[in-house]
This record gives sequence, structure tokens and C-alpha cells, in this order.
Amino acid sequence: MAIDTGSLPMPRTQAADIFKYLNDFPTASMILLASNENPRGMPESARRAAAEALGAAGNYPDANGTALKQALAAALKVPADWLVLGSGSSELLTLAAQTVVEPGQAVVWSQYGFLVYGQAAALVRGKPVVVPARAHGHDLPAMLRAIDAGTRLVFVANPNNPTGSFIEAPALLDFLERVPPAVTVLLDEAYTEYLTPAQRYDSMEWVGRFPNLIVARTFSKAYGLAGLRVGYGVAQAALAARLNARRPRFNVTTPALAAARAALADDEFVQQTRELNRTGRGELAAGLEALGLQCLPSAGNFVMVEVAGAAALHAALLQAGIAVATLDNYGLPQWLRITVGLPEHNRLLLATIAAHTRH
Repeated sequence: MAIDTGSLPMPRTQAADIFKYLNDFPTASMILLASNENPRGMPESARRAAAEALGAAGNYPDANGTALKQALAAALKVPADWLVLGSGSSELLTLAAQTVVEPGQAVVWSQYGFLVYGQAAALVRGKPVVVPARAHGHDLPAMLRAIDAGTRLVFVANPNNPTGSFIEAPALLDFLERVPPAVTVLLDEAYTEYLTPAQRYDSMEWVGRFPNLIVARTFSKAYGLAGLRVGYGVAQAALAARLNARRPRFNVTTPALAAARAALADDEFVQQTRELNRTGRGELAAGLEALGLQCLPSAGNFVMVEVAGAAALHAALLQAGIAVATLDNYGLPQWLRITVGLPEHNRLLLATIAAHTRH
């Protein structure tokens, strides 16, 4: 049976390559290192909760996600009316644009920022303002200079996808303090659970300080629920109410709500995931560099590596049953993004790259 690639969160050409392989070789088991998913899958606690919740799937889900919001409010130490649930955090990015941007008003983000930022701006017919990157990361002073009277929304990712760059807390806080109050900042923290203790900062405290700040997070990455589509935004009550007014009713399913609650409480799973990622990312980066390939420092669950002949290597990896991400759509045709896999996945990937580079 052919697999539809149209809704996949990757460039259509890349998705078509991957799923052509699956369709041509239906018994093959692909190692999926292209979309920054958790290689451990979903936690057993969430799997059980989702299965139990299926008994109530004949009824509509709780449109307000009350139980999940209460759990999030307790975990984050914020009021429940600061929370907005989304079908993954990608929906929160779109909701933000729909809520605060009128046609012709500017949306600012960094070069090599997540593709959905541009899609969200286009959806509301906003004016895209893409600020050149500095060392493949955010140039915050330049982004501040790009804000003018017509700007309504700024996207900042920390860590950034696909480059893995990280903004230290003092620089990020200084940026927030300098953004005009009429401009909304969406701080995209999809990979925040992978940060080291030294990198962590209290963005929830920042939400309390800045009425124009939205923090977006997801259960798709460290929590292992990518296929269930659950994300959330945190903003002060007035802004959260505006976002909720735009939010599609029943946008998070009953099993997803239950699984997210269980995953949120599963501290052991997240800690093990973080440690697996820390070790694997280091080994993967070291292995790639030993093969003479340049990796960018990454604070996420992936590495971005520069490869002469990236398209050929991508094809060779597909033939070996390994999917990684090409970055042509980011203007980075000589780079690949590789999700940190299980140890055996990382070893096979490195061995396959080594064999390819020898030929």
C-alpha cells in the first residue's frame, strides 16, 4: 500500500525518498533518524494511559483539556488559565500568528529557524522578515534592529531546529526586555527537556514578567508522543485567552490527553531519555568528526553535519535502511540533520557513512 507523504513534517522530496523505500521494500525496518523523535518510543506509562482512555473514545474529548492543564499548572507552577493546548507545538506557532498578526504586518525570525515559522507567517499573509544567522544561530541584536512599528510577532527557538544552537539565558532575557510591548515573542522550547542543568533557565518566571511572551513546548520529543500530537503554550491569562479563542475545538484527542498526563508524571523516563541523548549525541558527534565531517554544537536531540555530496550520502543511508534529514529547504544543501538514535542505531549509521566515504 502506498504511503501518503503530504502531511509529513519534512520536505516533500525527502519524505517521498524515505517512503518510496518503504513502499518498494515493505518488509524493511527503517531506522528513523530524520524527525528528532525519541528513539525509545513512548513511555509505557503513557501507552497504558492511552489504551485505557480508548474506552471513552466514542465521546468527544474534553475540549478544555482540564485534567492535563491542571497537571501542567502544578508541574510548571503557573495558573491553569495561562495554558493553551495544541495538536503538537506546531499548532501553537500557527495560533500565535493567527492571533496577533494582520495581513501585511511583519513576522521576524532567524535564518535557519524552523520551517513552520514561515508557513505560519504565510498563512496570515504576514510580511516575512528573516534575519541572517550568526554562526548558524540567532543574531539577537540584529533581530532587535529588524523590529519596527509594523512588527507584531517574533519567533525565537531555544534550542534551534535544525542547527541545534542555544541562546544563553542572560542574552535571551536581555532580548525580551528590549522587545517593544506591542510585539509578541513566541519562545519555541520544543527541545528544552534536553538542556543540561547549566543551560536551564526559568522561562515560566519570564512569562510572569512579560505580557507579550508565549512559551511553546511539546510532548513530541523527550516525552515520546510525536504520533499523538500534544503540545502546549504558556502565556499570561489575557494573551492565553486570545489564543484559546482561536484554538480549534477538540484539537487534542482523549488518548493523547491521557498519555500526556502520564508522560508528564514519568520523571524517570525523561531523565533516562536525557541521559541516553547526552551520551549518544557525544558519541555521534565524535564519530562523525573522526570521519572528517564537521558537526555544529547541538543542545537538542540531533546533530547537524556538513557533508560534501550530502544528497548522495542521504541516498546511500536510505539504501541501508537509515533515514536522516536533508536540509535543502533551509538553504543548507551540503548539510544533514541526524537524530540521536539508540546506541546500535548510531553505530550502524557511523559504519554506513564510513563505508560510503571510502568509495
